[in-house]
Amino acid sequence: MNSAILITYDKEDAINEALGLCDAAGYQIVHTITQNFLKKPKYGISSGVLENLQDLTEKLRPDVIIYDEILKPSQNYNLASALHREILDRESLILEIFESRASSSESKLQVKLAQLRYEMARAKERVRLSRIGEQPGFMGIGQFEVDVYYNDIKHRMQTIKSKLEKAGKQRELHRQSRKRQGFKTISLAGYTSAGKTTLFNKLTGESKDQSKELFTTLSTTTRRITIEHEPFLIADTVGFISKLPAYMIEAFKSTLEELIYTDVIVLVIDVSDSLFDFKKKFASCMRTLSEVGVERDVVIFVLNKSDLASNYEINEKVKILNLQDSKKWIAVSALVGKNLNELKILVKNIIENQSSSNYNNKIVKEFKDPYGN
Repeated sequence: MNSAILITYDKEDAINEALGLCDAAGYQIVHTITQNFLKKPKYGISSGVLENLQDLTEKLRPDVIIYDEILKPSQNYNLASALHREILDRESLILEIFESRASSSESKLQVKLAQLRYEMARAKERVRLSRIGEQPGFMGIGQFEVDVYYNDIKHRMQTIKSKLEKAGKQRELHRQSRKRQGFKTISLAGYTSAGKTTLFNKLTGESKDQSKELFTTLSTTTRRITIEHEPFLIADTVGFISKLPAYMIEAFKSTLEELIYTDVIVLVIDVSDSLFDFKKKFASCMRTLSEVGVERDVVIFVLNKSDLASNYEINEKVKILNLQDSKKWIAVSALVGKNLNELKILVKNIIENQSSSNYNNKIVKEFKDPYGN
């Protein structure tokens, strides 16, 4: 395992999430530097903090420096020049995790597309640095080489997009086939490490990889389950995370678009989180669902890990989400199997109510008053 010094925000939730990301990427943190502000122009950090970091780097000799914020190419270059170490910002760290987690051919393509978009977003600045001689070894500074650089990235992105479009068409065929066969679909969504895959395994009898690490699931897996003698299809999807750039969400569009076409979304939330983390993660999930194009009325809120929280804590968090008068939430524990049968019945009832409502709306819409009223 490679060693690293971590630079992150001086907040407990930020530190915990950053440490989780580092662990998921396979880095052992030998020292953590916390700051209230990580967006100073030249280095991201102040010159005083940089001096301290130089001393630590010389003493601890880490393999990389991990910076828990998005760095501009010039900031990355300045830090790397001052510290003589590879610098990984938050985006490049997440991309490393994605790359290590991708198992299906489609998820590998999606990760590669995200990597190329990351590269493209920094291309202009890298070219500018190379022209003024600040990045020796980074291609030539001639216009021909610049054109080749851009065109190569664009060409590779287009090739991957074409392959993903084909995969998207294949998904559409699968959706049409399921619809013809009368299958209703359920999708699990939620913040990464909320327990989606554990819940998926419990409901389906599967044994998908599950752990406390972030981004265990990168590709959608669909299985058949039976609820009160009726068959349904349930899918596990990629986990969400805060400050996930739009281009990464876009890269996984062909996977996430399954959420648009599903009959009901089971949003898994870790109810054992601290109040601050709970609200932050919930907001991040809802924002991502909105960006994908999901309507809130198809979402069921599942408060997982209820075995680790008291009834009072659960009820307080239900109030925070303004769900106390809603019939679309339930507290469960995927680990010990608490309330899973009740969850199945809730899902079935909501899908049936939706189907009935849609049918009635269709009848009203198609009814024509013979008197033209």
